[in-house]
Amino acid sequence: MQHIVIIGNGISGVTAARHIRKRSKAEITIISSEHPYFFSRTALMYVFMGHMKLEHTQPYENWFWKKNNIHLKQALVKKVVPEKQYLLLHNGDKMAYDKLIIATGSKPNKFGWPGENLDGVLGLYHKQDLEALEKYSKDCKRAVIVGGGLIGIEMAEMLRSRNIPVSFLVRESNFWNGVLPNTDASLIRDHILDHHIDLRLDTNLVKILSDDYGRAKAVVTDKGETIACNIVGLTAGVRPNIDFLKHSGIDLGRGVKVNAYLQTNLANIYAIGDCAEQMEPSGQRRAIEAVWYTGRMMGETVAQTICGTPTAYAPGNWFNSAKFLDIEYQTYGWVLSERHKKEEEQHYHWRHAKENIAITVAYDRDSLLFLGINTFGIRMRHMVLDKWLKEKRDLNYVLRHLRDANFDPEFYRQYEVEIVKDFNKKYHTNLKAAKKSWKRILNYAN
Repeated sequence: MQHIVIIGNGISGVTAARHIRKRSKAEITIISSEHPYFFSRTALMYVFMGHMKLEHTQPYENWFWKKNNIHLKQALVKKVVPEKQYLLLHNGDKMAYDKLIIATGSKPNKFGWPGENLDGVLGLYHKQDLEALEKYSKDCKRAVIVGGGLIGIEMAEMLRSRNIPVSFLVRESNFWNGVLPNTDASLIRDHILDHHIDLRLDTNLVKILSDDYGRAKAVVTDKGETIACNIVGLTAGVRPNIDFLKHSGIDLGRGVKVNAYLQTNLANIYAIGDCAEQMEPSGQRRAIEAVWYTGRMMGETVAQTICGTPTAYAPGNWFNSAKFLDIEYQTYGWVLSERHKKEEEQHYHWRHAKENIAITVAYDRDSLLFLGINTFGIRMRHMVLDKWLKEKRDLNYVLRHLRDANFDPEFYRQYEVEIVKDFNKKYHTNLKAAKKSWKRILNYAN
């Protein structure tokens, strides 16, 4: 019987194991040094904030794995030896495999800052990070967060929930403006400031200072400021967790290099999730995507290939969702920042006069082709927007039928008529918002 070993028990590895089990009676082992059971990493913040316990973040009961004959082993893999098809574990034990799936995820970026390894300096990715944050927050007078991404804003919200003052160092001139257009970045910037977070834009970390006991006591910025703090959150992005694969013969770049079938350069070895680097990424997608849903899709895809049905990874149109404190954010297609967009990409932006509600629609200047949409405070239907992108609808069609994509509950106020009126005024057009058609929405579902 084949032995399939999966290194990593995040969404990618666990999805692969589940779908292999559906198709095969092979022996399956999942190895992880972090936690014996799969849990939702995106829910770690809610554990810290007291909304749930860690066991509530586990989608499957502990008996699920034994019932499905999936073996779980808590261990750290030190080395992969492909020529002999075994793994060397931290305690010196060896584990043989017939097929290997590397799903080791990411770890926080560190850039060689003096003091980055002091006590009280941490990221927010692993269960151990949560435990460290719990420990050091008990006597924390102020925290400093370095890096203006999604993990940074999550950590800021977590700490503010315990009334810990937060200084937020962001190297960009606006919050996340390497990803968001300036209009959207400004909305989030204002929202952060409204939550009494000390947001310091265009500011870089120089070093972290230590107290007499090896714990962080302050940071020094490139503005010459020294900010006293007891916690330093390093959230300046992540990188693939692949250091243990050096000298293994597996082809590495920033991540584990894989082809369209998620295969490495070595037979019977695959890589999925945050640690996988696509040699030929699809469309405008990045070679490495540290996103929950793409990890799940890779797990499903590699399971089919391993079980005898070679299947190329085809993620489709880009989408993602997140939460900036109280603002829900969704993005579909491509709405590029000023730093990255081409001249022919134009944006239509609408922002509510009083509430933190906005949309930005990207379109082609000449053809009016719909390229993508960002929404803030308005929930949209994935199936509808994905269909419009596939059908290559134009800007006018999207705005006229925007109501069909609205996913907010019926008692929520809707803004599509206001949006179209604003568009007509700015662009001197005479569009009319189509009435909501449940029949049309049901057709999208079918």
